[in-house]
Amino acid sequence: MPEIQRRNAVTVKIGNVRVGSDAPVVVQSMTNTDTADVESTVQQIAALARAGSEMVRVTVNNDEAAKAIPYIIDGIAKKGWNTPIIGDFHYNGHLLLSKYPDTAQALAKYRINPGNVSIGRKDDDNFRTMVEVAVKHQKPVRIGVNWGSLDQALLTKMMDENSKSSNPLPARDVMMEAMVVSALDNAAAAERYGLRRHQIVLSAKVSGVRDLIDVYTELANRCDYALHLGLTEAGMGMKGVVASTAGLAPLLLSGIGDTIRVSLTPTPGGDRSEEVRCGQQILQSLGIRSFMPQVTSCPGCGRTTSTYFQELAERIQGYLVEQMPEWKKQYAGVEELKLAVMGCIVNGPGESKHANIGISLPGTFEEPKAPVYVDGKLFTTLRGDRIVEEFQEILDNYVEKRYGKVLVEA
Repeated sequence: MPEIQRRNAVTVKIGNVRVGSDAPVVVQSMTNTDTADVESTVQQIAALARAGSEMVRVTVNNDEAAKAIPYIIDGIAKKGWNTPIIGDFHYNGHLLLSKYPDTAQALAKYRINPGNVSIGRKDDDNFRTMVEVAVKHQKPVRIGVNWGSLDQALLTKMMDENSKSSNPLPARDVMMEAMVVSALDNAAAAERYGLRRHQIVLSAKVSGVRDLIDVYTELANRCDYALHLGLTEAGMGMKGVVASTAGLAPLLLSGIGDTIRVSLTPTPGGDRSEEVRCGQQILQSLGIRSFMPQVTSCPGCGRTTSTYFQELAERIQGYLVEQMPEWKKQYAGVEELKLAVMGCIVNGPGESKHANIGISLPGTFEEPKAPVYVDGKLFTTLRGDRIVEEFQEILDNYVEKRYGKVLVEA
C-alpha cells in the first residue's frame, strides 16, 4: 500500500502524546458526563481510554467543574491511565482558569473557541487572559473555530466587502474563508501573547462534509499548525458514521490532519466509546494506523441461508474487542492480525487463504465441514457442535505463538 505523504505540521506535545509532523494521527473523544460528578467522569474517561481514546476532552463550564478537574485526573491515574485530559472552555474560561490555578496546571491542554470569548466584540481581553494562563503553565491550546459560533464581526465585515466586489463570491464561500481567516488570525494573536507555534493546534469545525473538506484543505495550504479534524455534529448512528468517514477520509489520504474526533450522537444510555472505535476504524481502513485485528466476513446470499457464519463473525469480533486491551500489553503487533469468516464455498477458501486465519463455513446444502486456513495453508477441518470454541482455540494459539515470540525477541 502506498505510503501517505503527511503534511509537514509543527509537532505539539500534549501530556505524554505527540501530534503533528511524523507523529501518528491521534484519536480523541469527549465525555458527556457532568464534569462536577467526579466518579462518573472518571469512569467514562477510563472506558474511553480502554477503548483507545488517546486524549479525552471534558467540559469545564462552571466553578464545580473546575474544582473537580484535579480529582478527576487523580482518579484516572489511580485506575492506571495517564491519558491527557483537555479542558473545554466557552464564555467564562478566562475566569475559571485564573481562579483555579490547580486546574490550569492539571489539564494537559485547553480548548478555546474564539467566537465564544471576547474576540470580535469590544476587545480580546478574555482570549488574551486564557492564552496568558496557558503560557504561564506551559500548556498547549487548541483554537477551535466553529461555524455555529463564528466571530460575527469578522463574518459581517467579510460579507460586506464581498457584496461590494465586482465579482462577489457565493455566501457559502465567504463563510468558509471567514473560518480560515478566524483560525489564522487567532493563532497569530495567541503567538503575540506568548504561545509558541508548537503549543498551538487549530480546528475549523463545520457539519457539512464538503464544507469540512474545503475548509481544512484551504487551512492546510496556508499554515503549518497541527490540525484537529472532525465534523462538529456528525449525527447519530449510520448517518454520523458515514458522514464522518466521507469527510475525514479525503483529508487524511491527502496527508491533512493530526488528531481526529468522530462526534457521534449516542443513543440514550448508549456506548460513548463507539465514536473512538469508529475513528480507529477510519484510520485502519485507510491503512494509516492499526488498532484492532480485522475480520473479513461475507454479506451472505441465497447460498448462506443459515445465520451460523454471521453469528460466528459477531462472536469473534466481540471476542477481539474484549481481548485487545490485554493482548496489546502482551503481544506486539497483534493489531495487524487479519481474520476471515466466510459463509460458503464460492469465495470462502480463497478469502480465507488471504487472511492470517480463515474459516470457510458450509453454505446451504454443502457438506457440513469447515476448513480452517492458517497463513494461506489448510490447517484443519472442523465439524460438529464445537466449531466456534475450536476456532477460538486456534486463534488464541496463533496469537500466542506468533506475537508472543515477537515480544520476547524484542
